[in-house]
Amino acid sequence: MDVGTGITLIGAGVGAGLVAIGAGIGIGLIGSAAVQAVARQPEASGKIQMLMILGAALVEGVAFFCALIAFLIYNTVK
Repeated sequence: MDVGTGITLIGAGVGAGLVAIGAGIGIGLIGSAAVQAVARQPEASGKIQMLMILGAALVEGVAFFCALIAFLIYNTVK
């Protein structure tokens, strides 16, 4: 294995790790905002919960797409 291949594999690993960290931060911010919103307006909890689940699904979708690209880079170089 040459140096370029090694650096590419390290980059794919770092990319997958950053995706996981970013998704965790995103889900945490969504959950925090939803809890604060329900605390301020308990009567709107159903709508807030639906929007929170939708936002979390979008964050996870982007994270899945980015992780898939990192794994494709890994398999292409390997």
